[in-house]
Amino acid sequence: MVDLSKLDKWALGKCFDHSVLPKQTTEDDIRQGCREAVKYNCAAFYSASPYWTPVVVEELAGTDVRVATGIGFPFGCQPGKVKALETEMAVKAGCTAVDTVINQGALKSRRLAEFKQDLADYKDAAGDALTKVILDTCYLTDEEIVIACEVIAELGFDYAKTSTGQFEGPTMEQFLLMRDTLEGTGIKLKVAGVKFPRPQNAYCFLLAGADLIGTRAAVAIIEALDQMREIGIVPAYQP
Repeated sequence: MVDLSKLDKWALGKCFDHSVLPKQTTEDDIRQGCREAVKYNCAAFYSASPYWTPVVVEELAGTDVRVATGIGFPFGCQPGKVKALETEMAVKAGCTAVDTVINQGALKSRRLAEFKQDLADYKDAAGDALTKVILDTCYLTDEEIVIACEVIAELGFDYAKTSTGQFEGPTMEQFLLMRDTLEGTGIKLKVAGVKFPRPQNAYCFLLAGADLIGTRAAVAIIEALDQMREIGIVPAYQP
């Protein structure tokens, strides 16, 4: 669990994956987002697909910010082979972290062999890249969240992620269910789709056990750290 009392703004940056994901995103948007991710010491910068990965590689060269992208984003309903191919393309282009979206239709229809194979093919295609699996909990029952998390643990991914951020984000109850299901597995937790007011809610998820927050608002949330300490949401800094 992240100990916020030990983090200043610079160190806090590694709790955030910065992103620019809208469908109308331009090259200038991507470059600006990358520069913000570097300035605020973020863990990674995400585009919505590997299309912009060469630009991200260029902007992040010489930094420790991971080059990252979504796979099957944001719906996840593409055939598994298509998502695996997209993953291979992303890694070949320079991505060191990839986030895929589960096939919710397969999960809800209990076509669990296909559901699991889809994710296994993605993991194989990712090679040494950091792997994260997006649930979009807003459309899932508690039982489905548990099933998805159990498959994520069985296959040994690096992170389970609540949401794409393109629809409704997670409730705290849904996040805690993921946390409790994955306890002791070594799978880390990433929250995206944080609802307004974003600074307060983002810090609450970190306090509840999230390892990463994925957001387009990383800059504003990091900049709010002092205010969150002043009002008592985040503990005082104790270096």
